[in-house]
Amino acid sequence: MTSPIHKAGFVNIVGKPNVGKSTLMNVLVGEKLSIITSKAQTTRHRIAGILSGDDFQIVYADTPGFITPNYGLQQSMMRAVRSSLSDADVLLWVVDAKDEDPQAEFSEKLLLHTTPLLLLINKVDLLSKEALEEVTRQWAARAPTATIIPISALQGHNIAEVFTQILAHLPEHPPYYPKDMLTDKPERFFAAEIIREKILCNYHQEIPYSVEVVIDGFKEEKKLIRISAVIHTERQSQKGILIGERGAALKKVGTEARQDLEAFLGKKVFLEQRVKVVADWRERSEFLKRFGYA
Repeated sequence: MTSPIHKAGFVNIVGKPNVGKSTLMNVLVGEKLSIITSKAQTTRHRIAGILSGDDFQIVYADTPGFITPNYGLQQSMMRAVRSSLSDADVLLWVVDAKDEDPQAEFSEKLLLHTTPLLLLINKVDLLSKEALEEVTRQWAARAPTATIIPISALQGHNIAEVFTQILAHLPEHPPYYPKDMLTDKPERFFAAEIIREKILCNYHQEIPYSVEVVIDGFKEEKKLIRISAVIHTERQSQKGILIGERGAALKKVGTEARQDLEAFLGKKVFLEQRVKVVADWRERSEFLKRFGYA
């Protein structure tokens, strides 16, 4: 008896900030791997989510939103985006149904590639039938080589069609990862991301963007995981805001993060946090490398 044909490949998710890439990633994988907030530039790293079946394996990658970089950290983020355009077997280009910006610079780079391109018009649940038809027509004119699929990642609309199209374009290949593997990132990475998500949700203006979370202690015991986190920020004044009066602000972040960590890790968590000032770390190559951006 011959073995069934197996397909496997890398599917990279690209687009501007706040178009719903991370929501789509989590829906496609069936797990919350990418943090989600209403703030732009939530995703900093390229995060892989692995979906395996009997005869397929899809390695999804959520990438930072496409922006014009203003400092070292953003330049590193855009390098991750550019590499994602060239090493994918399928590209998922996510656009916002209500965004009239054609993303001219980004569109040109995407359309130059011969990689199969699925253009996903997200948040279509917010449009009337007539408005959706017009938006679809406009994008068909802008991206004639793309397969256009209207979706709602939040509502799950047309996600099955996206999956079908991905499978149709995947090359024949053995699995790249063990079939029970969900992601290429360690638990420490997700612990740091969960804490950063709570900072993004609880602080405003520049504070969330000046922060990097590093897990410097992760000890798993029989009934408990002890996690020690260092929250790096750029200025002493930001440290004061992060901690808050009598530590109240940081305690709130810790409580919310611990609850999500326990759900994610399946164990009780003891979380210790401290704040450290590293001046202008977003522009300093030695710290970008230390924090995994170079």
